[in-house]
Amino acid sequence: MSRGRKIYNARCYFCHGYSGNAKTLASTYLSPPPRDFTAADPAKLTREKMIDAVSHGRKNTAMQSFAGLLSPDDIVAVVDFVRHNFMAGKSVANTHYHTAANGWPDHKRRYGAAYPFALGKIPLDTPWKDLTPEQQEGKRLFMSGCITCHDRARVRDSGAIWDPRSVSYPRGGYRPGQSAPDAVSGATPYARHDRAPIFSDLSPQQSLGEQLFQKNCAFCHAADGTAGNWIGHFLEPHPRNLTDSKAMAGMTRARLKHVIRDGVENTPMSAWKTVLSTEQIDAVIAYITRAFYHIDKNAVSNRRH
Repeated sequence: MSRGRKIYNARCYFCHGYSGNAKTLASTYLSPPPRDFTAADPAKLTREKMIDAVSHGRKNTAMQSFAGLLSPDDIVAVVDFVRHNFMAGKSVANTHYHTAANGWPDHKRRYGAAYPFALGKIPLDTPWKDLTPEQQEGKRLFMSGCITCHDRARVRDSGAIWDPRSVSYPRGGYRPGQSAPDAVSGATPYARHDRAPIFSDLSPQQSLGEQLFQKNCAFCHAADGTAGNWIGHFLEPHPRNLTDSKAMAGMTRARLKHVIRDGVENTPMSAWKTVLSTEQIDAVIAYITRAFYHIDKNAVSNRRH
């Protein structure tokens, strides 16, 4: 099982969670949401079906093919791990992430006050006046660090009360004993990549593209187009650095349009044709050309995709 566990923790946890229950940040924005393996019936979700899904992906979902990243033996190993740990065992512990080895020494003492919010025992949008001083400190701690991965946890009102643009670094940081958070987290070097370039002379089409890019594309490619944010480093293969001349070599508007519309097989770049219209895709390309890398309208691609 150790082989399958290692693969799962490297490739699958972001969507399906370390506990296999899909209570993840990804489940808040993916439609349909990732599968909850703990609720799956092993008799209906057979081993063969799972091997096929990991190998070839599932159409019209975020589940992509892993055949280009994992060997057939690796795919079998991770499927068997999931079936043993989450579907048959259900209560079998997988991996405790917040350990000293992972950079979280004395995690329970340092972050214990935030546990009620991370575990959903206290809704995050509970009014400050209804929280005890200890709970208020826990909420500040959660908002300054934990929310990066735990997102908004549980809330009373699930309406659009949060900034929908995810950032890939802790909002501030935390140092015990200080009244205000400071940027001490090891993840904050990624923060600069979540800052969008500022322009005052964008055309109407480029302005529309800016809104669409920052709302949709920046999650993987970063707000500055470099893919240098935390999510960009996590995904494999890494999203394209739109500012890099080597990465953009041979890129034409037609090719970029095809990539955005239909996605790229065996990569995290999924198809956007059911999300963005042709006009919106053109606007995104206009913004990329203005903000990150100039794509000559007359350029000829020397690559197929």
